[in-house]
Amino acid sequence: MALDLSFILASMAALFVGLSKGGLPAIGMLGVPLLSMVMSPMKAAVLLLPIYVISDMVSVWLYRRHFSAINLKILVPAGIFGVFIGWLTASYISDTATKLLIGSMGLIFCLHSWFRKSASPTQSATISKGFFWGSLAGFTSFTSHAGAPPFQVYVLPQRLPKMVYAGTATLLFAFVNAAKILPYQLLSPYAVDDLVHAAVLIPAALIGTVVGAFLTKKIADVWFFKIVQACLFLISIKLMADALGSYIAV
Repeated sequence: MALDLSFILASMAALFVGLSKGGLPAIGMLGVPLLSMVMSPMKAAVLLLPIYVISDMVSVWLYRRHFSAINLKILVPAGIFGVFIGWLTASYISDTATKLLIGSMGLIFCLHSWFRKSASPTQSATISKGFFWGSLAGFTSFTSHAGAPPFQVYVLPQRLPKMVYAGTATLLFAFVNAAKILPYQLLSPYAVDDLVHAAVLIPAALIGTVVGAFLTKKIADVWFFKIVQACLFLISIKLMADALGSYIAV
């Protein structure tokens, strides 16, 4: 991959993926929109999947002792089911519709959290809600590596400890990304050039993973969750703007 705009954007996307895998959720969602400036969203998603999988190997080790077992028991099967649904419907659901869905959910959640009149009680993990949001996270992760908003809508109200929250997200999406390998290969088989390009970006992703884990440990809990919600809000706005822009252009 030549040292041009495509390579610079791809390196930034890989770094964002690494940061998200290090414990800064939602930042990885910037990867596909960033690369979509120079390639199709589907090609961007295909290029980034190996980066996600390699980063997962490091992040799973980093967070091997920090996770919510009860949430993972619900969310992992749900997420894999969502990947399956994403694969079945890949030719029927547009990138635009998916972006609008994800963006609107994230925006509504943030606004509700910030402007409700009184603090809501801490919620517990439940099978019904967990399976719904987990399936949606798997589906949106399959379509554009954007599974963070549904995950956050379900898990943030539980007010988990910072490291447990980050570890649960990391482990869940490690399983989800592994489940995406075969469907991606069936939909858009990897060429040698794709794998070479992905391999060139791995160092940026690994650096991001380590830096993300370091920052997650150092950031105070209250600021950590404010940053998470701020990222969710900004990304939701970006996704909705992209989707509405596509509809207007048509």
